[in-house]
Amino acid sequence: MPNGTRFRRPRCLPPTAVRRVRVSRTSRRIPLLALPAALLLALVPSSAAAYPNPGRVTGDIVVHDPTMLRTSAGQYLLYSTGDGLQARTSTDRVAFARAGSAFTTAPAWWSTYSPARDPWAPDISYHGGKYLMYYAVSTFGSSTSAIGLAGSTTGRPGSWTDYGTVYTSNASSDYNAIDPNLFVDDDGSWWLTFGSWWTGIKMIRIDPSTGKQYAADTTRYALASRPTGTKAVEAPYLVKRNGLYYLFASYDTCCAGTASTYKIKVGRASRVTGPCADKNGVAMMNNGGSPVLESHGRYIGPGGQSVMADTDGDLLVYHYYDGQDNGTPKLGVNLLSWSGGWPTAY
Repeated sequence: MPNGTRFRRPRCLPPTAVRRVRVSRTSRRIPLLALPAALLLALVPSSAAAYPNPGRVTGDIVVHDPTMLRTSAGQYLLYSTGDGLQARTSTDRVAFARAGSAFTTAPAWWSTYSPARDPWAPDISYHGGKYLMYYAVSTFGSSTSAIGLAGSTTGRPGSWTDYGTVYTSNASSDYNAIDPNLFVDDDGSWWLTFGSWWTGIKMIRIDPSTGKQYAADTTRYALASRPTGTKAVEAPYLVKRNGLYYLFASYDTCCAGTASTYKIKVGRASRVTGPCADKNGVAMMNNGGSPVLESHGRYIGPGGQSVMADTDGDLLVYHYYDGQDNGTPKLGVNLLSWSGGWPTAY
């Protein structure tokens, strides 16, 4: 089995979707030293220079769809796709070590949505004295999917109690119930964003007392979509900064190693339910989204992102495919600046 294969999340592309494959840079090598300096500069994408390399991380960093938080004791807990939702810990946000999995026994209901009973894309948070984890269960190429919820008093692997399904989709749905993210607003209201391909990113309101859909508001709000061309938008993550709501999402093709074209984009809104638009005013419901992080150098297809507030600022936590290690998915962490009203990774 190639290194990293087991961590590859089988994204739920519609059966008619066509994956775009990137031409490997190594297949079109040019003897650069023989070229004039001016031409050398022309060959370097100006956008690549704007993107930072990931911060230094060591240890067990082969991950997919990472979500991370810092406990009151100062320990970092990171969960990711694979093996019942893999757990890692760190004391310094640099060295990470495997620490088991969230689930050692698969809840029976998983088999309804995934014969392999393999959950994806966890989202961990801490509210009301309890750790919460939303996650997805599905199979490749299918919108028969479910978002599950589990809770723990410690957040440690093996300590999670499963609470069953929160929201589902089926073969006739025009949305896909995967890639959940819980957002808690300043007024105490809870919201869950989710979605992958099909008609894009959705949101429902959550009851804080149950962690499941709020009975007084069953609207399924639409936040982002790509109505023309590829339908590839997924992995939403919502944060509020300076009174505005910022929706991060992953665009284009995931899970193809060095052929991945994944990238992270963002839009913002004045209301939690949208509408969101990018820096140029293009609606996220109409292919909008301003780039935050794209492929550059060995760091290919960054995405599956989450945002974590830490003592030194906001962190962008994501995976990328290592072009110098056979496309193995690895952990990326960068700080975010909000100067000018938009997030910039550095």
